[in-house]
Amino acid sequence: MFTSNPFAELTVFLPPRAMQVYIVLMIFAVIVGTIADMIHKSSAKYFALRQKKLKAAATRQLSRADKASLALKTLVVEVASAGEFCNPQRRISHLLMFYGFLLYLGMTVVMIFGYPTHATPTPTIIPLLWNIGVIMLLIGGYWFFFLLRVNVAKDGQPMFRLVPADLFIVTLLGSVSFALAWEIVQTSGDLVATRITFGLYILFTTLLFCSVRWSKLAHMFFKPVVAFQRRVEEASGASSLPATRNQRS
Repeated sequence: MFTSNPFAELTVFLPPRAMQVYIVLMIFAVIVGTIADMIHKSSAKYFALRQKKLKAAATRQLSRADKASLALKTLVVEVASAGEFCNPQRRISHLLMFYGFLLYLGMTVVMIFGYPTHATPTPTIIPLLWNIGVIMLLIGGYWFFFLLRVNVAKDGQPMFRLVPADLFIVTLLGSVSFALAWEIVQTSGDLVATRITFGLYILFTTLLFCSVRWSKLAHMFFKPVVAFQRRVEEASGASSLPATRNQRS
């Protein structure tokens, strides 16, 4: 079960082209949602004005090599290892979700576009990595949802009391939970149950990627930019804030 391509089974009731078009539409939805979020929050204008202001306040001019080094540090510390999280549990949860999401999303695209039917056998490693990504997301996501959310862990609110900030985690967990359920149900041979679980999987996945304007998904793109800018400000002497832990060390 965990080593076979679940999307190749869709040919029973859905042409391969349909899922390929769906992926393209979801990519478009993320782009539009991110741009809409930037316009709503005036993010591009804010960063442009801030860069102009801090450039004037800089006491040291950074070379391209300096900026490349800072960009690499940002990728390693803030992106690859989630260095901004001081709470080790929150950091592990984030890393499980981050790398799980990359595996889940990446292998989904590979299976749908590279191996859409059984005519081209799918290498075992691809669906296996997809399932590993799903399991990582479920562990990290449910750990965060039930134990680490601020309004649950710090504010003492009931765990099922949802706020707008929970939109991303709820739709993400819905997507991967029904993805696994759909894969398991497929093995039973029950076409009706397979269609229902697949429909729920697509529903939550669509909500996940079409709600970028209101969810935290766009933060995946903004946070590295903010972290890089902070490093540039510190290195150029333009920042009036205390140096970060990584800068001090």
